[in-house]
Amino acid sequence: MNYSQDDWIYQPAANADTLLIFAHGAGADMSHDFMQTMADLLVDAGFSVLRFNFPYMQKSALDGKRRPPDRAATLLACWHNTLELVLQQYPADNVFLLGKSMGSRIATMLAGQALPAVVKGVISLGYPFLPKGKNEPRLDAINDCKLPLLIVQGERDSFGTREQLTCWPLPALVELQFVPDGNHSFEPRKLSGVTLMQNYHQAVSHILAFTRSHQ
Repeated sequence: MNYSQDDWIYQPAANADTLLIFAHGAGADMSHDFMQTMADLLVDAGFSVLRFNFPYMQKSALDGKRRPPDRAATLLACWHNTLELVLQQYPADNVFLLGKSMGSRIATMLAGQALPAVVKGVISLGYPFLPKGKNEPRLDAINDCKLPLLIVQGERDSFGTREQLTCWPLPALVELQFVPDGNHSFEPRKLSGVTLMQNYHQAVSHILAFTRSHQ
């Protein structure tokens, strides 16, 4: 059963001791197919999951107008406030900040600050290393992150491919895992021999291993 409050969706798992707070990417809200499918799979794997919308998506949900993302400071404040409210309402022994693309970058920025001890790490599903039209990766948030960081990246992700990532220096706290032939949404090509659902399941397996090792 799902419990909704304002601009979040909470999906509890029975006897879960770990809560994943899940932020969406720049172009799609918390109800997008990627977000919904990953949340469902993670609940099946034993996690409680809470998805939320950033302010610009909250406004879009009200009037149907498409908007660009808010400035980073606004997104960061929303992440911080959501974390605070969620920990009050849904206390858990272990909490991980989970994000798709832009949501994971803001989560990584948040983890550069002092956070409650129950927050054990950050998980990125497709980290947006490269701004559109740029060749130099954005590594500041990753370098400043104070918590263990798992990045699950599609091998063909246009925001940072497997080949590119081998050339970029990442801190020791970063664990990097790839899904086969996946693009930014983990979707493989038809001739790759793998399916999108297989890549989703592989991402869940990486998340399970990471969270277990950092509790």
